[in-house]
Formats: sequence, C-alpha cells, structure tokens
Amino acid sequence: MTMNTKTVLITGCSSGIGRALTEEFLRHGYLVYAAARNTESLANLTSEHLIPLQMDVNNADDITRAATTIRERSGHLHCLINNAGYAAMGPVAELSSESLQQQFATNVFAPIALTKALLPLLQAGQNEKHPAQVVNIGSVSGILTTPFSGAYCATKAALHALSDALRMELAPFNIQVITVQPGAIQSKFGDNSLANLGDLIQPDSLYAPLKQQIQARATASQDNPTPAADFARELMAQLLSQPDPVIRIGNGSRALPFMKRWIPLALLDKILSKKFGLLALKR
Repeated sequence: MTMNTKTVLITGCSSGIGRALTEEFLRHGYLVYAAARNTESLANLTSEHLIPLQMDVNNADDITRAATTIRERSGHLHCLINNAGYAAMGPVAELSSESLQQQFATNVFAPIALTKALLPLLQAGQNEKHPAQVVNIGSVSGILTTPFSGAYCATKAALHALSDALRMELAPFNIQVITVQPGAIQSKFGDNSLANLGDLIQPDSLYAPLKQQIQARATASQDNPTPAADFARELMAQLLSQPDPVIRIGNGSRALPFMKRWIPLALLDKILSKKFGLLALKR
C-alpha cells in the first residue's frame, strides 16, 4: 500500500451501520481497518483491502494496538469513523451506575480516546487538496430526548458537543470533523438494546406498569428503518464531496429535530409522556 491508498478505520463493524460502511468503503477502493470485538463476524467479507482489528473501544491496549498496526502497515489514516455504540434503555432513576458509566464510556469517552490516539496518523493522511476526516456517528436521539432513553440520549448529546469543539480545534490542521445524526437505521441495535434492558424493570418498580412501553422504546430504532446499505451509500457520497459539518440520514432524522426546535417544550413533554404511557401513572 502506498501513500495514495485511501485508508479508513471503522469501529463497530460486526453489523448494521458499521458493516454497511465497511462494504461501501471497500467498493470505493479504500484499505479498510474494520474494528469489531468479535472479528469472526467479518469472516465472510473477503477482500485484500480488508484488515480486521479485534477491538473493544473501551480497552486502551486495543486502541494502542490498532494505532500501531495502522502506523506500521500504512503510515497514515485518511478517515476515522467512530461508530461503535452501546445503549441500555430504562428510566434514568432506576439505571445502575454501571450501565450509565458503560454508555458514556462507549459512546463518549471511546471516540475521543480513538481520535487522540490516531491524530498523528490523520495528520499524516491529510494534504492541501484532501483533508483527513473524523466522522462521529451520533444520533437524532441526542437532539430529541425521549422517556426511557435518557442516558443514551445524553451520551449522544455529549458526543455532538465534543464534535462541535473538535471541528473547530482540528480545522487548522486540515482535519474535518463531521457529526452524523442518523434516524432509524436497520441494524441489530434494537435487539441489543432490548437485551441490555435485562431485568431492569422489577415487579416493585415505579414503572412496572409501563414495561411494554419501555421495551418498545428499546426497539424504536427498528420501526420502519432505512436500510443500512442505503445509509452507507448516502453518507459515502457526502464524505467524498464537500460534507456538511452535520449530516442527517434516515427515517426520522429530520422530523425529530424539527419537533425539538418548533414544538413548545411543555407541549412536547406532554406528547412524549402520553406516547410512552407516563400520563397513566399520575395519581
């Protein structure tokens, strides 16, 4: 591989958005460093331009090992896509501290740690005509907070804010920072969120009568989702042109921010409280 070979590191490549982006970047001739906790999930992707990386984004040693591998094999990086994420739904007041910390660790701290570790390689990958790119996969959930997803929404809002700062701070070094705020995208995200819900709602919970609504919120991202391949194609097209600092793709990616901006807060609270059954708990 030469300096002219476009290189990208994508995290969370086992399924969904990460898997679709891996396939899309390979189609465009990139050397793809595909990171996943279980690289066996990438076994059926055969390409000489694919380099699987076993990575838990919360493991500092894994991040260091990935940076070393890219430096030794390529010497540069043109694009970093922070896609790996974690969600555990449920009422904020009943979330365990471990669940809250894991969501912030995966969705907020890990992208910053990766960006920091790979910054020298991104600097080596940029040139006057083509800036390097850091692409942070946020969510419209970071704009419109809904009941029973407060922790996840908070992590995405935090990632958006950090991305805003990074965008300005890295611009002098010809590194673009792009925040992607997907709507509903077809993936295993809903199943994983439901699994992470676990036994949170106990019979003596204040929210026990709303267990069904909480489960529905955990799988909401899979209600009429945009296919992940369509998402990847659209994002790729924008990244190859002159990308906006914030990109919204997918079902609900425009409607939900519109609601947040234009519906008065008291009315929005009432609408969401009714949708998720909270009004029925009033005594």
